[in-house]
Amino acid sequence: MSEVKTHLRTCNICEAMCGLEIKYQDKQILSIKGDKEDPFSQGHICPKATALQDFYHDKERLKTPIKRTENGWVDISWQDAFDEIIEKFKTIQETQGKNALGVYLGNPNAHNLGNAMFLPAFIKSLGTVNRYSSASTDQMPHHVASNYMLGAGILIPVPDIDRTDFMLIIGGNPVVSNGSMMTAPNVQGRMKAIQKRGGKVVVVDPRRTETAKMADEHLFIRPEKDALLLLSMIHTVFANQQIDLGHLENYVEGLDKIESLVKNFSPQEMSDYIGIDASAIEKLATDMASAKSAVCYSRMGASTQTFGGLCQWLTNVFNIITGNFDSEGGAMFPQPAFDLLRRTERGQKTSYGRYQSRVRKLPFFNGEFPVATLADEITTPGQDQIKALITVAGNPVLSSPSGDKLAVAFEELDFMVSVDIYLNETTKHANIILPATTGLENSHYDIFFNSFSVRNNAKYSAPLFEKEDNQRADWEILKEIAAGLSGRPNDGFTPEFVLDMELKSGPYGNQGLSLQKLIDNPHGIDLGALKPCIIERIKTSDGKVNLAPQLYLDDIPRLKDMLSQPARDKDYPFDLIGRRLARSHNTWTQNSKRLVKGKNPVTLQLNPKDATDLGVENGQLLSVSSNVGEIKIEALINDDILQGVVSMPQGWGHNQKDTGMSIAATQPGVSINDLTDANRVDLLTGNAALNGTKVSIKVA
Repeated sequence: MSEVKTHLRTCNICEAMCGLEIKYQDKQILSIKGDKEDPFSQGHICPKATALQDFYHDKERLKTPIKRTENGWVDISWQDAFDEIIEKFKTIQETQGKNALGVYLGNPNAHNLGNAMFLPAFIKSLGTVNRYSSASTDQMPHHVASNYMLGAGILIPVPDIDRTDFMLIIGGNPVVSNGSMMTAPNVQGRMKAIQKRGGKVVVVDPRRTETAKMADEHLFIRPEKDALLLLSMIHTVFANQQIDLGHLENYVEGLDKIESLVKNFSPQEMSDYIGIDASAIEKLATDMASAKSAVCYSRMGASTQTFGGLCQWLTNVFNIITGNFDSEGGAMFPQPAFDLLRRTERGQKTSYGRYQSRVRKLPFFNGEFPVATLADEITTPGQDQIKALITVAGNPVLSSPSGDKLAVAFEELDFMVSVDIYLNETTKHANIILPATTGLENSHYDIFFNSFSVRNNAKYSAPLFEKEDNQRADWEILKEIAAGLSGRPNDGFTPEFVLDMELKSGPYGNQGLSLQKLIDNPHGIDLGALKPCIIERIKTSDGKVNLAPQLYLDDIPRLKDMLSQPARDKDYPFDLIGRRLARSHNTWTQNSKRLVKGKNPVTLQLNPKDATDLGVENGQLLSVSSNVGEIKIEALINDDILQGVVSMPQGWGHNQKDTGMSIAATQPGVSINDLTDANRVDLLTGNAALNGTKVSIKVA
């Protein structure tokens, strides 16, 4: 046996960018621990990191291309796979039109250096407008708000959590997620630091989450009423004459429009709808406006609902008018070493609304249509109907609304390809599956999540293990298909070549930052705390923050219409919301046996009063129905959830039949997306409304 060695890298499973110290011998991993010398994560690690070795060693993982035949799946060569894929795609596009080919990109692409580099060129080679991704299930409201207010969808404000005195969290559970659109390892420690320095954390959520239990205060709110809360708090700031734009006073337009808008949204008028006392709403607004530094952070519960676009816009407005935008301790902007904003010109025309989806007329933004309409585009006949599809590192049958509808649609395709290491609920519908290397066989640099980081830093990770001769990295697969479709030879560029070029020409290049410097500093390099920079980085044509884009003002009547609707649906009287689990991330960590072992975590959480009314006991099997589906799930009864609201985890459902995976039979859980309705979206941004689904409950 050879000596025990140490490998340093960044975990690429979730957004937190935790540094890892991996002990290994030959090709056997001995341990995965937090890297205490990583300047960003400082030794923090969550349970998910151990899944990296599980993916690498998993016997169920695919390592060679396979093809679906009448007699089952068979191995084929890479060349035969590429030849058939390119021939089929070309034929379908020649006979049915360019847009007859669709593409879906899953969440792991954002955590993959090679794919982040080369997916744009790959998508361009497909020549289709029918592009979809997981972004429209959870984050599109953030991007649309930044696009219309700041001129660029990637210019996302993040909480300066390490220096704030007051943090208001709406619909987020960062203690479990380690952020989410806020890259922040060890949020628990960072929250304790706020409290230790005399600050305060308040959580507003229909569920008393793990974050809420750590906070100084938790307020229950009715699902999908977050926009009303934000409007009421903004009303209070105006009423108290606490408007403070700080250093942005000459860089903000539309303040008068906001003042006019919120006049009819006083806490007294809205409190019954919101479910929070008017005095508590006023205190929240006053406390935030009075704090030395403060930040409002709204996340999944506020984004993945029918008013997600309004929520993220109003969150920005609230931070701006209280003087907590682009200022220390408020909502600030990273300056990443690999700067995705660098090539965006001021006044650059937005892609929002350039097209509408063919069937439901939903908006096109950031180069894609909402995934909630993907099934419609496959099953509805007509010009530009999707007849072929390629999915890359995604499992939308489980992660997208009306997943069963999407599964049926996939069976209607003339041809489907999946780039994935597993035969799963989505890829089982493919004609050919192309398996890529896993995290430990790939190099890594977090391009996207450094753009959402609470502190500027940079770190490069070389591959731990060399890939086998018959394996291909994702980016190599994508470049091979792109070359075949375009007829142009592969350019030969590698992720490292592009990364080095971007680092040298980026904001820290004049300080000598390069790929070699990162290699020489394997624990990572701290580039400093966030600094005020929006005046220099803003991309609106006039260089000013647009506080009141007409797009959002036009959506307010839809919000007002909700006020006249019955508070409770007699057929489906409960509101279903999702919940995050510390040992889970979307659908892909469910392939790690150590993360799914133990007690079934996929339960329906409900309030004791509701349980009594229904005659339900803890652990009892329930039948939960919505207008689109029905599932059976165990009851979890406690007072951590608001009466009239129920909750279950997102990202499960691997017990579906016919996946061909033996591990599927041992995995617990049902899919929440068998209940969510693809027709429920935020009409403003097209984002899926995964929260607020109306359901009925009975004993199974």
